Amino acid sequence: MTPLIPVQGGLTALLIPVLGGLAAPLIPVPGSLVAPLIPVPGGLTAPLIPAKLGDQGNLSELVNLILTVADGDKDGQVSLGEAKSAWALLQLNEFLLMVILQDKEHTPKLMGFCGDLYVMESVEYTSLYGISLPWVIELFIPSGFRRSMDQLFTPSWPRKAKIAIGLLEFVEDVFHGPYGNFLMCDTSAKNLGYNDKYDLKMVDMRKIVPETNLKELIKDRHCESDLDCVYGTDCRTSCDQSTMKCTSEVIQPNLAKACQLLKDYLLRGAPSEIREELEKQLYSCIALKVTANQMEMEHSLILNNLKTLLWKKISYTNDS
Repeated sequence: MTPLIPVQGGLTALLIPVLGGLAAPLIPVPGSLVAPLIPVPGGLTAPLIPAKLGDQGNLSELVNLILTVADGDKDGQVSLGEAKSAWALLQLNEFLLMVILQDKEHTPKLMGFCGDLYVMESVEYTSLYGISLPWVIELFIPSGFRRSMDQLFTPSWPRKAKIAIGLLEFVEDVFHGPYGNFLMCDTSAKNLGYNDKYDLKMVDMRKIVPETNLKELIKDRHCESDLDCVYGTDCRTSCDQSTMKCTSEVIQPNLAKACQLLKDYLLRGAPSEIREELEKQLYSCIALKVTANQMEMEHSLILNNLKTLLWKKISYTNDS
């Protein structure tokens, strides 16, 4: 039977499972209203938070946040079942990201969890554009024609601009946030949705991973060419030909991948008075590289310029 450790420091003592060899044991961190838990070395697996997010200067704040979410019934204490369930789910990138970004507009709200299942808020439109067709029909549609057809089934341009601004804001949310940098490794239309107010909502975040975690996953992977150094569909590093190992530095930042996705989406139907400037800014954005000098400054400048251009055009329209 799983041993229990009483945790002091809350309004009532909590009983917390020590997971033995399945994961690192848990110990109380003193000094909070409800004493949170952190993994300590000694189990068969590495500690969860350092392994996924790297060393965190604000570790106690993050653990407090995790413990608040783990208290599913909001009774002021974490039960054995809640602790086990939360621990299992925190191994999943999507769940961890929802916990970290739970107060952000474009992250779907976590409605509840039980065991290894969790429920997210419903999103009315579950793809950035396009129309759903039976898979049998999909087999016979050429990819080029499919892309052109998808662009026909989109909201009006002002509404597309509002959705695009939401994606740019989400890129800001995951770029060097309080708990590190997250990388978007599958930036495709099917992973983005929006609600009836045309606010962007992420509908699949399973391939958004902590940068520290990705570096550990991909570094030293054997490679013959750069094609072997890919995680998901969009996180690419280079192959070091002298060692035949993948390097750990991702080549393209999230913003460049987001702009690549938005290029056709925004340029189709764009107002003529901003089309040239919009196209110029989008191509500058797509050209961003992580290794460029002053990348962070350039990243912020391009992102803010794009948002400003779009907001100025749609601020006084009713159709947004």
